[in-house]
Amino acid sequence: MKIIDGGVTAAKGFKAAGMHAGIKKGTKKDMAMIVSSAPCMAAGTFTTNLVKAAPVKWDQHVVYEHGEARAVVVNSGIANACTGAEGYGYCEETAKAAAEALGIDKDEVLVASTGVIGKQLPIDTIKKGVKDLSGLLLDTREAATLAAESIMTTDTVKKEVAVEVEIGGKTVTIGGMCKGSGMIHPNMCTMLSFLMTDAAISKEMLQKALSADVDDTYNMISVDGDTSTNDTVLLLANGLAENPEITEEGEDYQTFARALHYINETLAKKMAGDGEGATALFETKVIGAQSKEQAKILAKSVICSNLTKAAIFGHDANWGRILCAMGYSGAKFDPEKVDLYFESAAGKLKIIENGVALDYSEEEATKVLSEKAVTAVADIKMGEASASAWGCDLTYDYVKINADYRS
Repeated sequence: MKIIDGGVTAAKGFKAAGMHAGIKKGTKKDMAMIVSSAPCMAAGTFTTNLVKAAPVKWDQHVVYEHGEARAVVVNSGIANACTGAEGYGYCEETAKAAAEALGIDKDEVLVASTGVIGKQLPIDTIKKGVKDLSGLLLDTREAATLAAESIMTTDTVKKEVAVEVEIGGKTVTIGGMCKGSGMIHPNMCTMLSFLMTDAAISKEMLQKALSADVDDTYNMISVDGDTSTNDTVLLLANGLAENPEITEEGEDYQTFARALHYINETLAKKMAGDGEGATALFETKVIGAQSKEQAKILAKSVICSNLTKAAIFGHDANWGRILCAMGYSGAKFDPEKVDLYFESAAGKLKIIENGVALDYSEEEATKVLSEKAVTAVADIKMGEASASAWGCDLTYDYVKINADYRS
């Protein structure tokens, strides 16, 4: 696998555009479009929240009932959630506008929204934005960046990644972008993730690869414990790499799945590290577990603990908070067998052994915990399974950002 500099235009046949359409105040970019020159197999996973935004319902219709797609239209600033039949109608109007501008069917257009819940979209502004974006589409690296910037809300950085792999003697590329900073919690988070590949792969295998991988990537991150109404991951495959079509599990499928996992894990970690107000990416790795599910439950519990997140912000090796979070997770383990380490670019330090604190240096611990990425490793000594979860520290700025979100 080769990591390349790219985003949603990295794979063959994909163009993108991003711009300020007028949804947000000022001049911030707020609309993006991605288009494939060829029909795509479409796969998707969506929020587990019972309150589903209108674009989630529209995309489920396209992915599950139509099956193919050619374009994605995204707006930021307004979530189009809790907007009733009118909000769903605006999704269809957006798709119709894109279909007319691009010469495709409206059921080949996916839509996504992120922002404030409860407001109706300014549909005339959206439709004009769609028309303008259709004239700006390019397959350049810069176009991918503009699209990535245009879907941001409280994100502080754009989030993109791309890789190349060889399948059947052909170079297959997967490129993606996402947004997510707050209202993020398993399962699925306030996140929109758009993945484009030129792989030739059946719809069944495409959906299988995405659904399986989401559990180990996007569903293993949390910023604030709130599961959004708009979570959407879309994966489009147009087949232009001309590799032998992947129609069953095997070596080619595994190669594709590994590349997809790298894309998803990278984007998931970018979101966790850019949590609202965050100063550090906080990873918890549970090793020595009896099962992967046990490890996942324990790891998630730690990264969701507000007390632990606050300790990470304070660069404080308050290991009791980690053991406490593991204890209320619901997973069974023996606290008196747990070894715990903190590690970062500044080094690795063993904090407890068999559930009891060691005579470690607080000064050294603070040094390790002062990096931009910090990992807690918990060895529960019960087996060979492991899992990782990702979150961030809890800072003063998180409250400020969310207190002022609508103003």
